[in-house]
Amino acid sequence: MSQPDSSNCTMTFSLRIVCNLLYVAGFCALQSCRVTSSVSTLEPDFYSIRSMNQPELRNEKHYVIDSGDTLQLLVKQIDKRQYVAPSTYKYWTFRRSEIDVDVFTLPFKIRPAQGLLPAQLNSNFNAALYVGRRVDLYNYRWQSVTPTFGVRQLRSRGFGYGFFAGIGSTSMTDFVTRSPIGIEYEGVVLDAGIATIYDARVFNVGLAFGIDYLADANRQHWIYQQKPWFGVLFGLNLN
Repeated sequence: MSQPDSSNCTMTFSLRIVCNLLYVAGFCALQSCRVTSSVSTLEPDFYSIRSMNQPELRNEKHYVIDSGDTLQLLVKQIDKRQYVAPSTYKYWTFRRSEIDVDVFTLPFKIRPAQGLLPAQLNSNFNAALYVGRRVDLYNYRWQSVTPTFGVRQLRSRGFGYGFFAGIGSTSMTDFVTRSPIGIEYEGVVLDAGIATIYDARVFNVGLAFGIDYLADANRQHWIYQQKPWFGVLFGLNLN
């Protein structure tokens, strides 16, 4: 009876660890979005408003001015301001979307198995420019200080989705080519793909799915040429 291949067992165990780390990172990113914003008032802007008690508010965007305890809604059709008390807007969710531009670094990529070569975890340099749609959700909450007094807090959650393109490097050896190339070097690759991101307040974190294009003549021998990979990305918001 044949014994299991120890290298395959090690790789399977390593992939399980990586998948668990990705799960934990994604969960932490989602949790970190549910934090109190550093500002206590909404920025004056157009928002979509979601309310269970007033579904008609969803029909169009409203310009919202936060005056402290009271919100002002500017009604364009009749050129009038509507004042909303905290007892009403505390059940509302304010939604704002915009174009988002970020610069990301990809600390690692996971490449699926190719032929006899098992799945690979690559940590070469990679940087990318991301352009997509960002959505922010805001809610007001009141933290009780005394039985008769509470402090208003603005809670926000942000996420986005879009496309990215960038540049990176990859280790070129005979192990990752279909025929021997006779040398070992760091090849230049061009990245492209799609990504989803979450606003973790201090930084942005997300998941990426893309392909690589080797920029030199050995691209025809490279087993990962235009093959899909996925990874985690981190970056700063440039807006």
